[in-house]
Amino acid sequence: MEKVSPAIERAQPEKVHVIGCGAIAREILAICEANGLGHIDLNCLPAIWHNTPDKITPGIRDAIAKARAEGFERIFVAYADCGTGGHLDRLLEEEKVERIPGPHCYSFFAGNEDFARRWDDDLTAFFLTDFLARQFEAFVIEPLGLDRHPELRDMYFGHYRKLVYLSQQEDTGLQEKAKKAAERLGLEYEYRFTGYGDLTTSLLKA
Repeated sequence: MEKVSPAIERAQPEKVHVIGCGAIAREILAICEANGLGHIDLNCLPAIWHNTPDKITPGIRDAIAKARAEGFERIFVAYADCGTGGHLDRLLEEEKVERIPGPHCYSFFAGNEDFARRWDDDLTAFFLTDFLARQFEAFVIEPLGLDRHPELRDMYFGHYRKLVYLSQQEDTGLQEKAKKAAERLGLEYEYRFTGYGDLTTSLLKA
């Protein structure tokens, strides 16, 4: 087997263990491929925790402990706060680990500054990402029981005015899915192409 010289070994980036939300796994892998981030070692936690944020902090605590036991010194968390109410940040401060800035994936995909600037207009918006457009039934309709009790729709969504699809890739098939989701929820439809937003910047700095 051909040996790598010490000089080349030193030039290779140190491995970074990224603990990510399964709902953004596809996007993380796309960013790594596009930017040559072969030094990133990705471990994704269950995407369904998107709906159960109380599981996120203990799950990440366990994942950090496992990564350190495996010898990783550099760890980065590819989650925003994601509904943990600050518990995730308190854990990461104790562990000296950084995460993606922002309150949730809608914000960092849109760009945290742009999301905050639009907040007054988006106060009554329900957001979809590419992942949620693909998994609308499994992550929205079924957990809320709307497949069995469609009459509950207005109870859940009566205070929303529009569905905003924040797309990471310009995919006409996903746009059709998002439009149908808006119709099903009785909401106006708005499309915004965001790309990967602040997720790219965060991974490049990790």
